[in-house]
Amino acid sequence: MSRENGSLHGGNWNRSRADRELFSNLEDIDVTADGTPALRALVCAVYAAVCAAGLAGNLLVLFFIRVRHERRQSRVNLFVLHLAVTDLQFVLTLPFWAADTALDFSWPFGAAMCKIVLSVTVMNMYASVFFLTAMSVTRYCALASALDTSGAERRRACSGKWVCASVWTLATVFTAPTAVFSTVSSVSGEKLCLLRFPGGQYWLAVYHIQKMVVGFVLPLCVVSVSYFLLLRFVRKRTMKSRNPRRSSRVTRSITIVMLSFFLCWMPNHAVTLWSVLVKLNVVNWDRAYYLAHTYVFPLTVCLAHTNSCLNPVIYCLMRKEFRDKLRGLVHRG
Repeated sequence: MSRENGSLHGGNWNRSRADRELFSNLEDIDVTADGTPALRALVCAVYAAVCAAGLAGNLLVLFFIRVRHERRQSRVNLFVLHLAVTDLQFVLTLPFWAADTALDFSWPFGAAMCKIVLSVTVMNMYASVFFLTAMSVTRYCALASALDTSGAERRRACSGKWVCASVWTLATVFTAPTAVFSTVSSVSGEKLCLLRFPGGQYWLAVYHIQKMVVGFVLPLCVVSVSYFLLLRFVRKRTMKSRNPRRSSRVTRSITIVMLSFFLCWMPNHAVTLWSVLVKLNVVNWDRAYYLAHTYVFPLTVCLAHTNSCLNPVIYCLMRKEFRDKLRGLVHRG
């Protein structure tokens, strides 16, 4: 949000019903309430750090897999490659949001760039989560069918291309509302890049519910079930082979993956759910909601964005072949 919320500072947070409806209608994931200059500076600094780390990490992934011609053709490597492309596109949008934040959420890049940047941000959020989900299923299937022949592995790699195409298609479909209804609106003399649905806050609430269910709840359920089955499979094999180190490594890897996914996205979706309940008049608009949306919500967005620079660390540096390549690259440098 922008300066139209300035009257809420101090003891004047209790607005009229019309003002509260304006606040709710303009609310969006990349539009926050009026915060302090220190908070905006912090958000800009986090965006810059995430952008730099994401560029470095994802370019390294692309270098190792694509430039160095990774020999092992597997669906996991294919998904890692597409995940790196997805996260790389995502971090390239962060300078736009950093500039928007620095200017007190006044969008300076025009209506066309608002539509493009907001759509790319949402599409890559969906694609990143979908690829993480596909990788969790693939890891279990690959381990459960570890005795397959190399020909079967090549066939799985081919089918992986269809999975990638399906992921990008689904991400594009779920981004369609953002592409259609994102616009630059003038509010209190400021130009804001936001979503404006014809039906007002009802359809905006539906939009956020779709994003929470499709972009978090369902993927989290699939990832949890896949990794639970993977852990159970590994522990059974470990009991037979008496190799506890393998089970420990897999357990540690899965724990880090699950915690990073949950901790990065859960706070943002929790505050978003609160805003949905306010829009649907299930929960009253009050001071606690205003304070959470003004000062907590921007930080949850930053935390969610850090997932884009954590992905290459988790899925590449935790794999021995990538650590060896990185170590060799550092030694040569």
